[in-house]
Amino acid sequence: MHIERGHDPAAYRVYIGRKKTFLFLGGAMLFLLFILSLSLGPVRLSPSHVLRTLMGQNVSRQASLIIWKIRLPQALAAIAAGIGLAVSGGVMQSLLRNPLGSPFTLGISQAAAFGAAFSVSFLGTGGMQSTLANAVTINNFPITILFAFGSSMIATMVILALSGRRNISPESIVLSGVAVGSIFTAGTLILQFFADDTELAAMVFWTFGDLARAGWSQVIFLTAISILSMFFFLWRSWDYNAIDAGEESALSLGVKVKKVRLFGMFMASLITALIVSCVGVIGFVGLVAPHMVRRILGDDHRFLIPGAAIVGSLLLLGADLAARTIIAPRILPVSVLTSFLGAPLFIYLIIRGNR
Repeated sequence: MHIERGHDPAAYRVYIGRKKTFLFLGGAMLFLLFILSLSLGPVRLSPSHVLRTLMGQNVSRQASLIIWKIRLPQALAAIAAGIGLAVSGGVMQSLLRNPLGSPFTLGISQAAAFGAAFSVSFLGTGGMQSTLANAVTINNFPITILFAFGSSMIATMVILALSGRRNISPESIVLSGVAVGSIFTAGTLILQFFADDTELAAMVFWTFGDLARAGWSQVIFLTAISILSMFFFLWRSWDYNAIDAGEESALSLGVKVKKVRLFGMFMASLITALIVSCVGVIGFVGLVAPHMVRRILGDDHRFLIPGAAIVGSLLLLGADLAARTIIAPRILPVSVLTSFLGAPLFIYLIIRGNR
């Protein structure tokens, strides 16, 4: 959003101030939810216990083990994955000029899952253990990411090729993404059919988005990539704003549209592949979060990208907390709750588009 000449600069500062206030309040809500997620579970801890444990004070050995070994990595994985998925979805929607775009709806997540399953089946990069906390393990993390990324890039190139055609509608691009996702899902099923018991268990469990499977090494790597990608997208926010105004307008402003679109989709696919390799397929966060932020902050990517990162983290962290507590002591896969949240919005967007 940009102000036109002749508008009151003071009014514009108030307008920008409201956006910054939303980001500040969202960050504060994220911090409170983060502390709450560390407090709730089969063993309940008070927020003061959590804060003192995080500050290194020796409250109790049990509290330290629960927080540092179990809940903190899971909460940080939720925040990092929420940032990556939401920011990727917001950028995809702008680059493709398609409100239904996201890694899940365009088949990119399913393609990354196929790549990860392929590496598990043929290269033995993943397996099962007897412990619930580490039921799925990655023996060769770089190879798994490489195959997941390669598969996601195939899906990305198909979507980019279709989006470049002038006579194709946004709905057709999404339907093409559904078809691409179905093809890769079928490929995953074929791998599962010919897999042995251990490989089959690993691949099936992999398809459930599960934040608890990420260890500290994956959490650190995932956090670094998600934050760096967010700042990269922020750095190119002016280009995305120009593309939102139309390709001709962007070209007249000196934006290399094809290069920006290709590299942006490349980064979004890399983030998706990394998240799928770490925590499995988590759907609709990349669709829901950007739309929620757009209704409040508008389309200016200077605020849309950090806003989507905050809201995506809130959604995924809240879904993970609900999955751990709603039918305790049983724990639901977090992807189940995100699908229940995202599928109705997806249907609503399709209906609104037809109108």
